[in-house]
Amino acid sequence: MNYESEKQTRKRRIDPQLRDRGWTIAPYDPARPLSWYQNCAIEEFPTANGPADYALCVDGAILGVIEAKKVTLGPQNVLTQAQRYSRGLVNSPMNFDGHCAPFLYSTNGEVIWFQGARHQLNRSRKVVQFHTPDALRETFTRSFETDCHLLAQTPNDHTRLRPYQKEANLEIEKAIAMRKREMLVAMATGTGKTFTLVNQVYRLMKSGGGKRILFMVDRRALAAQAGARRSIISTQSKLA
Repeated sequence: MNYESEKQTRKRRIDPQLRDRGWTIAPYDPARPLSWYQNCAIEEFPTANGPADYALCVDGAILGVIEAKKVTLGPQNVLTQAQRYSRGLVNSPMNFDGHCAPFLYSTNGEVIWFQGARHQLNRSRKVVQFHTPDALRETFTRSFETDCHLLAQTPNDHTRLRPYQKEANLEIEKAIAMRKREMLVAMATGTGKTFTLVNQVYRLMKSGGGKRILFMVDRRALAAQAGARRSIISTQSKLA
């Protein structure tokens, strides 16, 4: 049985992970303004609902709250505590349906659960690691609704697209706008799955809705095929 205390879990497991992601661990000092805590994970940050284990500070604002538990406890069910601390942040200029920090985490040092608090359709999910300060800053300054609007306004008019491929792109983008994170697109052999998907990747990148996209295949031949399709799509865009 693991008798590691919550404090030991924080020092042995959580603090090193935060440091690896670019955060400085700093104790809360009421005499210091938030501007002093640039890229800091502030320990025991006071809220109206009790002290948060960590408050992630970027550019003079609390962008994230972390609830920590000892390693023997599962973190998913305690994400509600991070939500409570977020609602208890005082003097915050942000308010997302009562939440005063946009990003919430709970962890036991081995598993990390994350939830974006800016929209009611956002669901909690496991993440591999904490976000870096730059990643939180980038995510906070972007508007998902604006990205989706620009994607919807991007013409899907490649001359080689078939009607059902355009329909597939449209349904994918509707699901994205509904904040669905997992989708399965099934098409019969020979119907142009690779071309449809590469076209979707191109649309996401052209509209700004996708900044970094990982395209995985199980054979080198498929990777070469995808590269050829991308060249066709890119060439038509330049000629248009």
